[in-house]
Amino acid sequence: MLNDYLSEKLYLITDENIYSLYSDYLTEQFQDFNCQIVVVKPGEQSKSFSVYQNIIEQLLKEKIRKNDLIVAFGGGVVGDLAGFIAATILRGVRLINIPTTLLAMADSSIGGKTGIDSIYGKNLIGSFKQPEVVIVDISLLQTLEEKEYNNGMSEIIKAGLIYDSILVAELLKAEPNELQFITRAIEVKKQIVTKDPFEKGLRQILNFGHSFGHAIEQYNNYSLKHGYCVALGMDLAIKYGIKHNLTKKNVQEVFYKLLKKYQLPTFVGDSNLYLEQIKHDKKHIQESLNFIVVTEIGKASIIPLKKEDLYDLSN
Repeated sequence: MLNDYLSEKLYLITDENIYSLYSDYLTEQFQDFNCQIVVVKPGEQSKSFSVYQNIIEQLLKEKIRKNDLIVAFGGGVVGDLAGFIAATILRGVRLINIPTTLLAMADSSIGGKTGIDSIYGKNLIGSFKQPEVVIVDISLLQTLEEKEYNNGMSEIIKAGLIYDSILVAELLKAEPNELQFITRAIEVKKQIVTKDPFEKGLRQILNFGHSFGHAIEQYNNYSLKHGYCVALGMDLAIKYGIKHNLTKKNVQEVFYKLLKKYQLPTFVGDSNLYLEQIKHDKKHIQESLNFIVVTEIGKASIIPLKKEDLYDLSN
């Protein structure tokens, strides 16, 4: 498939963990290309100004050109970082995304969002950059640890809750069809992004669970996995919805069944700890936050809230 996207040179960005697993695979797959591989450290710390600048300077030193191609080979961190580089270097070069984690396949590799982090929050510096193609090869999931696989299941659960009740029903089966639920999650993201590519309206529902999720990630210095934090954020969002009669109670019942099945956490603790981080959420508009609630399985709404509206959701 890559032969359809020939360019003078490929710059493949990946991380140390992925490269240790797939160095021979990459050598074989790209043997017919003039390919330079850039390897970063794994983890959210690579979505920083310093790593971004170092790679930019490296590619400029190598005389990257507008018709060259950047390939993101990895999970969400690699995709966000490589995508932001592709969006900004030379005011934009071509991009291909090859996600290697379930979370990236079903969510972050699709839709064109790219970015790096600030001390004030996650993904606050970024741009939209649509890849020319996203290549999803589920055989790459064979190397995922169970915890990382479940990390991705959080975003698939989210896709079903906000937009696709059939996907939720599939996930509840004793033996769900992996290809089917991944495909349906991708289709959810694709349909929403196609209708609202720049997040002016409908696309905001994809942020269900992310206001608290990102805040929890930042509060814990990104030591917790994104999908697990989103699960906690969805738990709090559902509690808010039920508390204010916006969410049907059966949503919470189904949600907890899914969390238990896919070994994802429920929220325990003081939700007020994360409100300071939430005020830097990029979904803020003037003094309000566009907060997402699920009204019923497969349907979501956007609710403008003030930070103080989110006090005391722990119970």
